[in-house]
Amino acid sequence: MKMKKTKYLLGLFVLASFISCSNTKSESFGTKVAQVSIARVDSMPNMPSPYKIIDWEAKAKSFDRFTFDWNNKSEVGNLIWLDDSRRNVDQTTFGLYTALKDVRQGKDANNGEFHESLNSLAALLGAGLVGIDKTNQDGYNYVKMIQNYFNTENGWNIVMNNTNPKVAMLGGGYGRDWWYDVFPNALFYAVSDVFPNVEGAEQIQRTVAEQFVKADSILNGNYDYSYFDYAQMKGMVNHIPLQQDAAGGHAYVLLCAYHKFGDPRYLKHAKSAVEALVNQKESRFYEILLPLGAYTAAYLNATEGTNYDVKKLLDWTFDGCTNPDGRYGWGIIVGKWGDYEVNGLQGSITDGGGYAFGMNSIKPAWPFVPMVKYQPQYAKAIGKWMLNNVNASRLFFPQNIDDKHQWAPELKNLTDNNISYEGLRKADDYGKPELKGVEPVAIGDGPKWAKGNPTESMFSVYSSSPMGIFGAMVRETNVEGILQLNCNVTDFYAERQFPTYLYYNPHNEEKTVRFETKQPVDLFDIVAKEYVSKNISSASDFKIGGNDARVLVVLPAGTKLAVANGKIIADGKYTISYQ
Repeated sequence: MKMKKTKYLLGLFVLASFISCSNTKSESFGTKVAQVSIARVDSMPNMPSPYKIIDWEAKAKSFDRFTFDWNNKSEVGNLIWLDDSRRNVDQTTFGLYTALKDVRQGKDANNGEFHESLNSLAALLGAGLVGIDKTNQDGYNYVKMIQNYFNTENGWNIVMNNTNPKVAMLGGGYGRDWWYDVFPNALFYAVSDVFPNVEGAEQIQRTVAEQFVKADSILNGNYDYSYFDYAQMKGMVNHIPLQQDAAGGHAYVLLCAYHKFGDPRYLKHAKSAVEALVNQKESRFYEILLPLGAYTAAYLNATEGTNYDVKKLLDWTFDGCTNPDGRYGWGIIVGKWGDYEVNGLQGSITDGGGYAFGMNSIKPAWPFVPMVKYQPQYAKAIGKWMLNNVNASRLFFPQNIDDKHQWAPELKNLTDNNISYEGLRKADDYGKPELKGVEPVAIGDGPKWAKGNPTESMFSVYSSSPMGIFGAMVRETNVEGILQLNCNVTDFYAERQFPTYLYYNPHNEEKTVRFETKQPVDLFDIVAKEYVSKNISSASDFKIGGNDARVLVVLPAGTKLAVANGKIIADGKYTISYQ
């Protein structure tokens, strides 16, 4: 009798489980999103070898402690100093060395005024993303202090790389190189999202948006300039190659401004700038503005019903600029240099056989990883690129590449591995005899920047400063090679109602991945358009096919989903899938 009762109860349990699974399976949210290839990513291995992912979060936090230490006892001494020149804003600001022992910098060189926002802003952004409060650290509000880069005294009224033209021509672009003028504004907007409500920031953001609206109106689709004079509101041509991808930077900043202020003019000109970008005849990729434009195009396609050619913008980024009149050869690197895989790094594909840069390799993750929320057809390509890129980026750090393949191994302990080399060259270009025939070489341009710059200036603070982007975004899972990439951390100003993660499986066979949670949640994949788990409250497993990707939205358990106009809506108001 007892046995029959047990069998009966077991039968009810199996039946209930079958009904529950059947109900889940019967829910239809559309067909799986077909993946779109990026040719250059297809050339990369699915699984990098050797596979070595460093702890980027720990490294970003250690970098912040080392760089913002006002009593740094290491051989390099303080990397930070106070600048009391009070340019643009009546307050004391701070400077960071661009590279170790750079003779142009420090409190006693050039009146303490030569420092770069591309470095300082990235350092604040990276720190903020890994949870460090830079508005109240060691008695300083660093986020308020960087407002001195908002150039009012020269009439440009945008955030620039330096505080004034007197020191700017020492290096780092000033009114002559367009990306140096546009990108600091994207950084400022990002920092202001991570650290909101800092006194004075909102007015700067509003003014920058107005300046960019005026500039885009005057340019009227023609971005064929080396830079733009935001005081005269006039496009300029000089010895610098034309930088049409500045349209991507304008578009991104104006989209952020539209999110923040709701002014429809900002949306209008974000679209106008994207149109100028996609209407170009070929890639003019350099640095980061084209990837920001690709994200903006993807977002607008999803939310505004536009039909911009995102694939073209991605191909232009990865394949790089092929016109000698532009920044020829700038793109995403593929292949092996010597015994080292360098797939996914960004820099010059052609200079001396190739020259990858640390900063440039980290920065594209900012727009490309959140982009898959809006264009999930690129989930596999972006996931594969990120796996290779994150893996290879370890090679910029002196403790993560062997002595034979770095220019100054005798200095590798100088910063306890907190500061990377500026870049990684296929071949040494200084002519050091010991490095003849060696591929690759961790190296830096610092000694070329200024007479007297020592070998130590190959170690690059500015290249290391944004690594909090990786630190907040990248987590390893229980399966080697499958990373969890946080799609929300750099999706600045956009709706981030639910945590969203990108997973790519580089293996040929299906893998089971562990997901950890402390709250009851449902996991919904916007690529396959299916639930992978429901009502889990601790650790649970989900499966991902071989050489496939998932973009999982983490919903509170029981969240109701519905399909409306081809979109998947959560609880009747939050769009979690746009196609």
